[in-house]
Amino acid sequence: MSLPKLVVGITQGDSNGIGYEVIIKSLSDERILDGFTPVIYGSSKLMGFYRKTIHNIGPMDINVISSAADARPHRINLVNCLPDSIYAEPGQSTPESAKSAIKALEAAVKDLEGGLIDVLVTAPINKRAMHAEGFSDTGHTEFLQERFKAPDVTMIMVSDQLKVGVVTGHIPLRDVPKAISKESILGKLRIMKASLERDFGITNPKIAVLGLNPHCGDGGLLGDEEQTIILPAVQEAVREGIQAFGPYSPDGFFGLGNYSRFDATLAMYHDQGLAPFKAIAFADGVNFTAGLPIVRTSPDHGTAYDMAGRDEADPRSMMQAIYTAIDIFRRRLQWDSLQESVRERK
Repeated sequence: MSLPKLVVGITQGDSNGIGYEVIIKSLSDERILDGFTPVIYGSSKLMGFYRKTIHNIGPMDINVISSAADARPHRINLVNCLPDSIYAEPGQSTPESAKSAIKALEAAVKDLEGGLIDVLVTAPINKRAMHAEGFSDTGHTEFLQERFKAPDVTMIMVSDQLKVGVVTGHIPLRDVPKAISKESILGKLRIMKASLERDFGITNPKIAVLGLNPHCGDGGLLGDEEQTIILPAVQEAVREGIQAFGPYSPDGFFGLGNYSRFDATLAMYHDQGLAPFKAIAFADGVNFTAGLPIVRTSPDHGTAYDMAGRDEADPRSMMQAIYTAIDIFRRRLQWDSLQESVRERK
């Protein structure tokens, strides 16, 4: 089947972070426009400001539009969805920068729902600042899950070296143990298996499951969640036809490189999975939300206020987030076409 040239929606994120810089650097080579049509959601004023802070790139022709419906191929398109009064304060967390992130996200999601863009790539936000301005969700993941009415989702960090999902996401560490159950682990394993097959083209993927306690509880001495919750979940997953293994002690698992024996790893909580992932694959890592009916990716870094406006930000994670979103969208088309062919033959 022929592969379409996609329209990629890119939100600016927090306007005082490194979002604009990594977006501009990612799109600075005009040859990239042969592969997809970018639509940035933000402000032409801010785009111009941050363009002047970046050296060693050529001129950029920005097509400023009011809607993604007016996007033109072979051009960098920008939906001007912020007020003209907006201004940049690089490195500062302000109410205005949080409000701009919310407005850009809402405009992009509206166009995604309307079919005007094919995939969504989100630049980093300041969750606390957005929450203070009325954003009720704890992050992009939770916002998109609610907006697209997905029963369950999981964050999967993706790179060429490894893929890491999490059972619990953006919650306090003290709440992790009570949020982990046999059912929650099974739910994430089901999402990961389906995503690895449909989104990444991996047949019958092998998924490693990490323990919760140090040394996997050391036989119950340091906690019994491994015996009472995690292992039963793994066993049930196997009965369902999921190739799940574990639980494994996280320190040795990553320290010895055992993750390379599996197609993906399921961690119990955010930092258990993301800390080793970023140590191994920070430069080109991507945050992907599995379980959504739409494709959304993001760089694996934050707003990096300390770098904002200094021409220091590395765009590789943003570039990889764009390419990953395109690849997943196309794999879904191929997978769905294949499944339809199988149903017709039956």
